[in-house]
Amino acid sequence: MAQEPSGARRPRILLRSAWQTVNIGDVAHTPGLLALLEKHLPEAEVQVWPSAVDNGVEAQIAARFPHVRVLKNTPESLSSAIAHNDFLLHGSGPKLMGARELAQWAQAGKPYGVYGITLQEDDEETVRLLSGAEFAYFRDSVSLGRARAAGVGAPVVGFTPDSAFATDLADDAAARAFLDANGLADGTFLCCLSRLRVSPYWDMYDRPMTEQDRRDHAYNERMREQDHAPLRSAIESVVRNTGLKVLLCPEDSSQMNIARENIYDRLPADVRDRVVWRENFWTLGEALSVHARSAGLFGSEMHSPIMAVGHGVPAVVCRWKEQTSKGFMWRDIGLGDWLFDMDDPESVARIVPAVLSMAADPAAARAKAEAAREKVHRLQAESMRVLADALGAARRH
Repeated sequence: MAQEPSGARRPRILLRSAWQTVNIGDVAHTPGLLALLEKHLPEAEVQVWPSAVDNGVEAQIAARFPHVRVLKNTPESLSSAIAHNDFLLHGSGPKLMGARELAQWAQAGKPYGVYGITLQEDDEETVRLLSGAEFAYFRDSVSLGRARAAGVGAPVVGFTPDSAFATDLADDAAARAFLDANGLADGTFLCCLSRLRVSPYWDMYDRPMTEQDRRDHAYNERMREQDHAPLRSAIESVVRNTGLKVLLCPEDSSQMNIARENIYDRLPADVRDRVVWRENFWTLGEALSVHARSAGLFGSEMHSPIMAVGHGVPAVVCRWKEQTSKGFMWRDIGLGDWLFDMDDPESVARIVPAVLSMAADPAAARAKAEAAREKVHRLQAESMRVLADALGAARRH
């Protein structure tokens, strides 16, 4: 049977993404990048090579992107996918999560690109894989600088924001039911997110603690008051000085109890009366629909603020060194005034005034978020054009 001419069929992209499902931020990478591909390369056929799509995530992707095929993570399925597709696109993440699969793909002599990662390791193998890509985009300027210093030699080495900015999943019905049940009207509340220094994966995955887990737990215990006291102060100031309420909500499945123990239970009674604690984890769609109805977000997580700003909702980010350099993308997109270092007392002292300012002047805060959103759109559109060129070249050869 004669081989089908490459120009007679749709271009084929294999997306390596979907790292884990216990954190809606990790879930958001994949639908965000699928939305970008849908918008900028609507002619492409896309398959997803996942690490994890349990906990209902595969169904959410299928509902939003019915023409996208999510592969089974088996040797047979992946061998077939390598033969079928023209180009492998490594999605956003905390590092080069799919290094092994990139190496497997590269052995087939096919082109690939890396889209919006943080660079934590610059070892010889990582630099080799990044240099072999058609493009290597990093989601923060610190990672970009590290890549250039390490000698990453891809034809295009640049900055593009995390793909989660483009996530547009929604569950408006669930969001409306939750907000109505808790007396939260649109635009009358802020969302607050808190976490521990090291994510307690031993709890999220219900597994025995290792020696490293015990060391991490001890460190979390030492740092919990330093990391939560500024958030409690911000909540007290918002409640006592504005008409807004505050919703304590999670980004990962451990954070409901973290918020209760470290914030809600320790608030003065008059403040607690205007604070809602969400006790159950939620889907990405419900979370994003709630965020979109809020007056803004603040706290020590990153991807809920990313998704909020992706919808023009203002968000203050508090970070620390254990969270890698991803937080610096706030500075890179023009939101440096909303980025705070929880290990710097002078920076911490500015958190409450920043949150109060966001609450007191919602129009100005929205305008600032919208300006950042437009910058993200421009950068992502530019990177999608680079992908389109690379995909075209791959099919010609």
